[in-house]
Amino acid sequence: MKQSQLFMPTLREVPADSEVKSHQLLLKAGYIRPVTAGMFAYLPLAKRVLNKIEAIIREEMDAVQANEMLVPEVLPAELWERSGRYATYGQDLYKFKNRQSRDFILGPTHEETFTELFGNDIKSYKKLPLLAYQIQAKFRDEGRPRFGLLRTREFIMKDAYSFSADQAGLDAAFTKMEGAYVKIFDRIGVDYRVIVGDAGAMGGSDSKEFSAPAAAGEDTIVYSDQSEYAANLEMAKDDYTRVNKDDQELAEMEKLATPTAKTIDELAALLDEDPANLVKTIMVVTPDQDLVAVVTTGDFEVNLVKVQNHLGYSDVELADENQVREAVGAGFGSLGPVGLPESVKLLVDERAADLVNFAAGANEDGQHFLNVNWGRDVVLEDDQVADFRTAREGDPAVDGKGQLQFTKGIEIGHIFKLGTKYSKALGAQVLDENGRNTDIIMGSYGIGVSRLLAAIAEQKSDENGLVWPAAVAPFDVHLVPVNVKDDDQMKITAELEEALTGQGLEVLVDDRKERAGVKFADADLIGLPIRITVGKKAGEGIVEVSVRADQLSFEMRLSEVTDSIAVLLNGQSETM
Repeated sequence: MKQSQLFMPTLREVPADSEVKSHQLLLKAGYIRPVTAGMFAYLPLAKRVLNKIEAIIREEMDAVQANEMLVPEVLPAELWERSGRYATYGQDLYKFKNRQSRDFILGPTHEETFTELFGNDIKSYKKLPLLAYQIQAKFRDEGRPRFGLLRTREFIMKDAYSFSADQAGLDAAFTKMEGAYVKIFDRIGVDYRVIVGDAGAMGGSDSKEFSAPAAAGEDTIVYSDQSEYAANLEMAKDDYTRVNKDDQELAEMEKLATPTAKTIDELAALLDEDPANLVKTIMVVTPDQDLVAVVTTGDFEVNLVKVQNHLGYSDVELADENQVREAVGAGFGSLGPVGLPESVKLLVDERAADLVNFAAGANEDGQHFLNVNWGRDVVLEDDQVADFRTAREGDPAVDGKGQLQFTKGIEIGHIFKLGTKYSKALGAQVLDENGRNTDIIMGSYGIGVSRLLAAIAEQKSDENGLVWPAAVAPFDVHLVPVNVKDDDQMKITAELEEALTGQGLEVLVDDRKERAGVKFADADLIGLPIRITVGKKAGEGIVEVSVRADQLSFEMRLSEVTDSIAVLLNGQSETM
């Protein structure tokens, strides 16, 4: 393609409202343009990258016998009302009415749609298992879209769904899709980790995230420095063994006035005690407006995701102090597990549950209890105790190998075992081998296609611009004649273009009447894998070949170019 005919509006200055590297580079290099907050136009270069990403996805989905489909982006609200998500999804859901005043939404994801379609037409276990997917725009009304393509209100996603008659079928589909995702991301050339993830609003049980390490990532990846263990911070666990405390002597509980101790640090200083030997109590509120007291040791933070998963809710929030004071009789800084009203459920982190003779808030402003003990002062059942803490960097990994390390990451894929969450709600059943109706067992598998543009740009770039992996670069070769008025240069450029395209390569020819410096700067900025510069030695049959990723340049005779370019591109694919 001739660059003079390509819509590629590059910028010389970084836009003031672009905060992260990928946003800056994709704007500067003419890949994207904002249309409104959180919604972008994908210009020709970006669309070519998206096409290649989607082609890789389709090939690997074909390899696991997945059916490609396309369902509406506009969905009837009653479908989501039946699953319960119309009420619980939150403000991110785009809602509107048609001219008949019927409620509709813009689909943020399509579990309900696929469940309804397959549930209506699949009635026997003999028709299962099945895999289906689509690549489509999704919509979420983000309260604060930011970081370019990383958090948007409209985005492109590959969503897939598995339908099985039993748990074994779901397990097999989950494993198959995990393997397909590994191949997809390997082929694309993005660096990633497979980590334990949270199912969140999707529901279900087992969940794995594919996260691309990057400074701009909003997620925290927690991993062991000596093993394969990795998890999202929301799900990460440290290595802890419960303590047998039966042989420890219990001291008498007493109340102490602590008017100046409203934080753990202040209480630890007042008592000259390690925060690890104290407890703090955080109040959360469920979607049903029930209060839950969560107790951890003073040196840890409460992990709300672990709490909500334990309770079986899609979300919990920190409680309002006025609500807490009305229910308990005290405000923040004086809360504790002793004497809680029956209306407040109690959860205790396992580390806190192993403490003996510890200090805790007395549920009376400015007062704490000393020498509190479980069983004697607070009744505690086994189902109230679990890991409710947020993992810390440097602590032992849960597998006992190495220490936990933190890095930022971008979620580029997520796979879930949904089970019967949606099939039960929507009545999607099949007859099993005994002729009895049974709920279809489902899995859900997503890839953020447009987000991958940003993730790759975050990882594969330098001070001069983008550095696309060969498998998804918008063009394979950038052919740059230095002087378009030089007959020798243009003759050789035409010959090279014909030879390379004849090999099946995609070639961008910079035929613009621009200075050499402008052409080279733009070439570095848009980041194609190979640049061939046709310059002063064109008359001698010599050109310069540059490899963008390595920043290596060398002269080459025309007779060597076609064979060498293919080798160089293959080498780029293998090293990405």
